[in-house]
Amino acid sequence: MSSIAVTEYSARPGWLVGRNFDTTLIVGVGLLSLGVGGFSWYYPALFGPLLIADLWFLGYHHVIATFTRLAFDAESFRQYKFLVVWLPLFVVIAVVAVVLALGPWILATTYLYWQWWHYTRQAYGISRIYQVKGNPQSKSGIDEYIMYLLPVTGILFRSCQNPGTFLGMELRVLPVSQTVVEAAFALTLTGVMYWLFRQYKSYQAGTLTWGYFLFGLSHFFIFTVGYMIIPDINIGWLVVKVGHNAQYILFVWMYNNKRFKDGVDPDHRFLSTLCQRKNQWAYYLVCIILSTILFFTLDRWLTLLEPILPFKISTFPLILILFQTINFHHYIVDAIIWQVRKKPLRQTLEIA
Repeated sequence: MSSIAVTEYSARPGWLVGRNFDTTLIVGVGLLSLGVGGFSWYYPALFGPLLIADLWFLGYHHVIATFTRLAFDAESFRQYKFLVVWLPLFVVIAVVAVVLALGPWILATTYLYWQWWHYTRQAYGISRIYQVKGNPQSKSGIDEYIMYLLPVTGILFRSCQNPGTFLGMELRVLPVSQTVVEAAFALTLTGVMYWLFRQYKSYQAGTLTWGYFLFGLSHFFIFTVGYMIIPDINIGWLVVKVGHNAQYILFVWMYNNKRFKDGVDPDHRFLSTLCQRKNQWAYYLVCIILSTILFFTLDRWLTLLEPILPFKISTFPLILILFQTINFHHYIVDAIIWQVRKKPLRQTLEIA
């Protein structure tokens, strides 16, 4: 992956930070996710190791990245104390209760649809920030719906496909007919072609926002390959998951870096020091160390709990059940803390 060193904050219009960072966020992440999918597709035996690598270096790294906003300084912890302390308990209780009442299939099914929505919302949110960054007067319009069209068609296709299992667990999907999928595909193809035409006209007029255009292409490629081209639902999911995780890690670092762009803040010394440009790799290293501790701690707990669980299930899906519980908490938190309509967040992202 190319260097992600931040250039200057007065970078060319359309970039979130600068060419190096944004190229990594868009092109680097796209190539990484598609490469992981390609290797897993042609060499299925690599799926397990690549999934573990994603969980270790990206998946729980990106969860830890969320906590850099929630609990890495006293001010943030006071503001988000409920999300850090009490919400995880409510999520654990809810997940255990639902799984005991309905069986493990409900967890796999909920995860399939919730993570799809979570990934789609993140991609749309970043695309809108790019759009506004390039054109501060930009309003939500037809482009917004086109960004949603392809993911919607993808989840309809997976539902119609009805693979029966997902990540080693029983899966029950919404009933979707082939006719509905074909209609959605035709609508999506029309929408994407119209979007490309609009970008071409902007290019001719000299008003093309390159960051938004390139991110949109990356979005279309990742979701097309992950949800419709790769037939195996697990490998396709991994493609989108890797892209989502890597995007999130980079975006959160960018947010923290912009938050402390004036230098080390005495009131937030630890986080602000890590988020200076010269310390970016130290920031990633700290997050990876924390995620590694979490990874092995959860694995150890799982080993101790497995013999007393009230239902029988193989170790691999059981690990994913525990991880998905954390994911559900993460989805709720993200929906709260990344609402770009909030003025302080817009100011930090420099799209006020």
